[in-house]
Amino acid sequence: MIAPRSQQTAEPPLRPREALSAVEPPAAPAAPPPPPRLQATRAQRIGLLVGLLVAAWLALQLFASILLPFVAAAGIAYILDPPARELTRLGLPRFLAAMLLVLALIAGGLLFALLLYPVIVSQFGLLLGRVPQYIYLLQNWAQQLITDLQERFGSQVVDDKLRDLVSGQAAAMLSFLATALPRLIGGGFALFNVLTLMVVTPVVAFYLLRDWPNVVARADSWLPRRYAALIRAQAREVDRILAAWVRGQALCCLILALIYALALTMVGLDLGLIVGMTAGLLSFIPYVGTIVGGVTAIGLAFAQFPDWEGVARVAAVMLIGNLIEGYIIYPRLLGDRVELPDVWVIFALFAGGAAFGFLGVMLAVPIAATIGVLCRFWLRRYLASPLYLDPPQRP
Repeated sequence: MIAPRSQQTAEPPLRPREALSAVEPPAAPAAPPPPPRLQATRAQRIGLLVGLLVAAWLALQLFASILLPFVAAAGIAYILDPPARELTRLGLPRFLAAMLLVLALIAGGLLFALLLYPVIVSQFGLLLGRVPQYIYLLQNWAQQLITDLQERFGSQVVDDKLRDLVSGQAAAMLSFLATALPRLIGGGFALFNVLTLMVVTPVVAFYLLRDWPNVVARADSWLPRRYAALIRAQAREVDRILAAWVRGQALCCLILALIYALALTMVGLDLGLIVGMTAGLLSFIPYVGTIVGGVTAIGLAFAQFPDWEGVARVAAVMLIGNLIEGYIIYPRLLGDRVELPDVWVIFALFAGGAAFGFLGVMLAVPIAATIGVLCRFWLRRYLASPLYLDPPQRP
């Protein structure tokens, strides 16, 4: 018997699992739209930069009188960071390496004070005791000069009033220097508060040296992400130039101070130690140390030696020292690594001193190095930009 057509075409019933699989799954909920990307505007970037500069300027204006120990401690920590890293690589803990280096620095300063301080004080006493003699010699030299000019050009051009005026002013200048020197030394000590420097600076230097890697890492984490790589590259360039200048100049000043002091003392100049040390230590200012030391040494030689032989010896010492400085010491210790022109360094030191005193002198070279690196960076950007490469319009 044949079954009906409806029974022949009917499909067998679905099993429970197949029935569940035949049902379409519900649609997944739509994903939320991504949050809008935050992007700083140009005005915000400029405002942040201007705000940082204004805050730094106000901090210097308000706290310049108390910042000197902290700036000196930061400079010490910066200079001692490379040897601290070397000691850390050898297995010493960072705090122990920092303590050893700071204690070594204090011991060196105490040794310098114990050995040279009495000699320096005696030299200052000798200088102050000879001021009347120098005044008398300067008066005689000025009067003799005016007399020679009168004989050469006549009394109508150079009269006696001019001779008395020149000799009197020369004596007044030396008297002022003689009375101002002790006041300057006492005022400088009161101004810079040597006791505070001696107590606070080593303590702050130890903590900064101990935490220097953490300080650098924290400052690096605050950099804006968009310009972080660019700022790091410029900071490395500033560090390279500044480290070469600071460490190279420190070695140059010490070597020159030793050379000038020993050589001037050996040729018989009574104040050779203090004059030589001053000339060497001032050589970090280009040309100033050589000029000040040369003029002072030759002037004292004229006052001390009765003949030209002693003056010639002193002049030869200053000349040979200048040649050694220019052709041996500076090329070997500094060379071309320091991209700080002499005129720029002189301007920065005098500008910093005029603005913030001794604190400004300490901050002058780091700021000058930073400005120099930024100027060279922007100059490279300008030379590669359409503003410079855009050809002139054809007529």
